[in-house]
Amino acid sequence: MNRLLLAALCAISLPVAAQQKTPVDAILNEFQHHPEHIMVAAHRASHNKYPENSLAAVKETIEQGIDIVEIDLHETKDHILVVMHDETITRTTGKPGKVKDYTYQELQQFPLLFKGQPTTETIPSFEQVLKLTKGRIIVDVDFKEESESAAKQAYSQIAAHGMEKQVLFFIYDHHTAPTLYSWNPKIPIMPRAHSVEEIAAIQQLAVKQGKFPVIHGDPSFYSDSLMKSITTAGTRVWMNALGKYDKLESEKDDTGFDQLRKEAAFANVLQTDYPEKLLAYLRKKGLHK
Repeated sequence: MNRLLLAALCAISLPVAAQQKTPVDAILNEFQHHPEHIMVAAHRASHNKYPENSLAAVKETIEQGIDIVEIDLHETKDHILVVMHDETITRTTGKPGKVKDYTYQELQQFPLLFKGQPTTETIPSFEQVLKLTKGRIIVDVDFKEESESAAKQAYSQIAAHGMEKQVLFFIYDHHTAPTLYSWNPKIPIMPRAHSVEEIAAIQQLAVKQGKFPVIHGDPSFYSDSLMKSITTAGTRVWMNALGKYDKLESEKDDTGFDQLRKEAAFANVLQTDYPEKLLAYLRKKGLHK
């Protein structure tokens, strides 16, 4: 009788355990345990076919097998968090004004532009992006607002969806990290370092509150010795291909990425406007899973 009961319990529990494994678990395993592999981040999502920061671009990022999708958050007039890079909506919709000048429903009336032409995509809410990405990809949240209430709302939504482990919360000032950590220590924070001195301050802060999984570096103070010391300690180094390196890559395949690898050899998270090309490049070099 006991054996029968045990067998029944196993039959029930095994499918549940299997369901706990999601695509993002494999990405997180790479992120946390394989620093020799370079992770790819899609800047404003994969926007070479669809409007930047749109749901279609986020979906494209997932389908391409990219590791991380980077999105930007602003707050509407009625305090809804939406995914938009600029403070204004002019460049992306052709309409005047700032995100905060409109309610969420008003913003839904404005199609997002792609190469200057209107599309069927509209400005997504953070909630929509969380639902789309849950269990599928790491999400890098570039938080553009300065209000604490908006940051708390973002943290609450991440927690409500049970997505603490798969969201990186990017901050420009490492001094805000302790406050964020006090709200929810489960949500990993990525601080931006602007100098060698800031790297040291971030490392000192990590001793008090726990290691940051990744630090956003900058070419202006990059050195192999400094970045190697960071990665050896178990923290990843994030660098951008945006601008100089992506421009080279757009002109001739592999040139921009080769140059970035030469000048930032110990960076092991790379953000680009050409995520699919970078992924193929890294796999060809044996630098990605």
